Amino acid sequence: MTGKTHIVGGMTASLAFAQISNYEPALILGAGIIGALLPDICHGGSKIGRTFPLVSKIFQALFGHRTFTHSLLFLVLIGIILNSFVMNESITVGILVGMISHYILDMATKNGIKLLYPFKVTVRLPITTRTGGTVEYVVFAALSLLTVYFGYGAFGEYF
Repeated sequence: MTGKTHIVGGMTASLAFAQISNYEPALILGAGIIGALLPDICHGGSKIGRTFPLVSKIFQALFGHRTFTHSLLFLVLIGIILNSFVMNESITVGILVGMISHYILDMATKNGIKLLYPFKVTVRLPITTRTGGTVEYVVFAALSLLTVYFGYGAFGEYF
């Protein structure tokens, strides 16, 4: 999936999670966007890869794309690091929810992800699409609508 779809996916997932939890919606939303971009640090052409090119080149050289940074191992390690150094649980949860949304969206592509890395098993959903294809635009539009819906639920008291 493209960066904009991952961003909207992270927003949707974070706002939906904010509705069923007691976490601060604004913090979980911002952190969810960061988390939705984080797994693509292994790809130099991604939004986060262009922002941190040196880190991206290191991850790309060590692991390749859609392997370690798209795995449950990476998710757990990020969770441990965040729990150790970030004092606000809304931020930690938001980043993890955003990462999970990224994983799910990339599992919907033909290339899938190495979710069980270091095992070389590719995980993809039963129905897949091409990154940047027409179906992705439909997914983007649906996620955009869901973001508005969940956003109203999370922030409705402010309107």
